[in-house]
Amino acid sequence: MEYLLKSGDLAQQRTACLVVGVHARGDLTQPAVDLDQMSAGAINKLLKRGDFQGRAGQIQFLYDLPDLACDRLLLVGLGPHKEFNLSAYRKAATAAAAALDESHATEAITTLPLLEIANVSLYTRLREAVSATEDALYRFEQCKSKAEKRQRPLRKMGLFTGRQRKTKVLENAILHGRSIAHGVTLARNLGNLPGNICTPSYLAEQAEILGRKSRSLKVQVLEEKQMQELGMGALLSVSRGSRQPAKLIVLEYRGGNPKSRPVVLVGKGLTFDAGGISIKPAASMDEMKFDMCGGASVLGAVTACVEMALPLNLVGIIPSSENLPDGEANKPGDIVTSMSGQTIEVLNTDAEGRLILCDALTYSERFNPTAIIDIATLTGACVVALGAHASGLLGNDDKLTEELLNAGRESGDRAWQLPLWEDYQEQLDSRFADMANIGNRGAGTITAACFLSRFTKKMKWAHLDIAGTAWKTGSEKGATGRPVPLLVQFLLNRCGLSG
Repeated sequence: MEYLLKSGDLAQQRTACLVVGVHARGDLTQPAVDLDQMSAGAINKLLKRGDFQGRAGQIQFLYDLPDLACDRLLLVGLGPHKEFNLSAYRKAATAAAAALDESHATEAITTLPLLEIANVSLYTRLREAVSATEDALYRFEQCKSKAEKRQRPLRKMGLFTGRQRKTKVLENAILHGRSIAHGVTLARNLGNLPGNICTPSYLAEQAEILGRKSRSLKVQVLEEKQMQELGMGALLSVSRGSRQPAKLIVLEYRGGNPKSRPVVLVGKGLTFDAGGISIKPAASMDEMKFDMCGGASVLGAVTACVEMALPLNLVGIIPSSENLPDGEANKPGDIVTSMSGQTIEVLNTDAEGRLILCDALTYSERFNPTAIIDIATLTGACVVALGAHASGLLGNDDKLTEELLNAGRESGDRAWQLPLWEDYQEQLDSRFADMANIGNRGAGTITAACFLSRFTKKMKWAHLDIAGTAWKTGSEKGATGRPVPLLVQFLLNRCGLSG
């Protein structure tokens, strides 16, 4: 997909389709007013007939308009003017892209970036138009014997900026939007692959492919023997029940000053989670292929950083395994020793994510990070608490958690902070080891973070529980690519490049 900045006289834009927004009750945006005047009131004539009301997401094509250079006009409903915000803007851009793709218009120009939104810059509107378009065009057909052939799909989108001249900031908006979208797409593709294809070895191979594409990216894959030598007893205890060997994938992106401390992202890479001996119910167990979406989001965020050539240092760490029942698998009551030396009583083998994460978090200390963020589809309790709208956020540093909350608001990939009070730690007490791997039924998301906090005391650390946001269920089942937008926005903000 190609994106171009367009400026000049709106009526003279030669294109297969020109996209313009209309608010509810026929409230025309300024581009719509201009085009209506240029085309002898064609838009108002349609509105008076009642065929188009401007409801959010509503679309209507107009053809053969006089005195316009475009072949057709696409009206996109924006909803009530007073309620129009960045979220509504994204929905309008997504609806427009989907309609264009179905219309067989191979190229178009959109005026939606001209729409004024309180406290939202033109940079952001351009970037989000690109991201929304890519989201609308996403298809996962890798595993189909006969993929649907798209007839004249949308291939080129012009982003109209009026009289605004092309600047580096606006060019960056397109670069950043496209890079974030590529990262999201990679995360979605990996998440949507079944567990018999996307194994820990497959994830490692994808990381190595990324490393071969960029000189600024170094990739190392630690095998089980190396993890054993490092004392990663918690991580390796999970993989014992699987015929697939565990992998510890390490990606080092060097875009900043060599002496600058990196940000570290740690992503849970459980490529399939049956629960181990504490096996899950059969219903919806197929969705446990999505349990590696934390690891996929790290690969996506790294991909975006490489494409944008961000001036910072970043380390991505993905502990990857399967969690299956077997004669060698963890048993409830087993005690394992983590890389940190702390011992863990495994009361529930289905609380395995924290076991692979804790060793990866300890391993990350060697990079002396300025901040460490782990991302994991960790607890069903987070789905109960926050649903599919916000990721759970906990951490030991107020400044870091506030940065992530702000990045979530700016990117539309929101998080919500939960408490990490010392009061919750006693739920992890064990009579036989330093800690148990689960608490009681209450506050499951918080006690999972309490567990991880015991391995991050030396670092500024935050935890994102994406169990509710990483994938959709039901008729729209599939990976979402979240929280790649949040993570990349966080990194852009750290570089001062958020427009």
